[in-house]
Amino acid sequence: MIKNQKIILNKPIVMVGLMGVGKTSVGRALSRALGIPFVDSDKEIEKAAGCSVVDIFAMYGEQEFRRVEKSVIERLLDSEPRIKVVSTGEGAFITPAVREMVLDKATSIWLKADLDLLVKRTNFRRTRPQLLNNDSRVILSQLINERYDTYAMANIMVETHDESLRKTLAAVLGALAQYQKGKKSDK
Repeated sequence: MIKNQKIILNKPIVMVGLMGVGKTSVGRALSRALGIPFVDSDKEIEKAAGCSVVDIFAMYGEQEFRRVEKSVIERLLDSEPRIKVVSTGEGAFITPAVREMVLDKATSIWLKADLDLLVKRTNFRRTRPQLLNNDSRVILSQLINERYDTYAMANIMVETHDESLRKTLAAVLGALAQYQKGKKSDK
């Protein structure tokens, strides 16, 4: 068990949400604040496959990528050290088997942002397979409509804004402490 301020962790934390919302940067900052390891599931997938996520999508398609993603996330949630922060790709939590596993084995935190912020943060990155050669505003708007109801199944939701990482981290830590306080009163 890991203790930090009013936060006591007995399972991993999994960051979920759309691309550009800050899962990796906030996840890294959260892991530092809590003194626990950080793992990016997409980086672990790339290590296992020996190529980039963009290349996996291009060579094998999304279905194969999701199969590998599920396997990697399962390994991350079951491996030592058990207490860690895991950042996932934007489609991971949408996959029913992954979502069920995350909700069972971890505390999930949905970072939610509005369309304008997501477009601003993703427009100049060439590492997003779905946005390559497409209008990012159209694609991200479609993903918001398709996925926000599913992301809402996460244990915790934190709205992110165009603000400092420190401010977003404070909101995440506050929401995590509040969630744990509510869980204790439920028992």
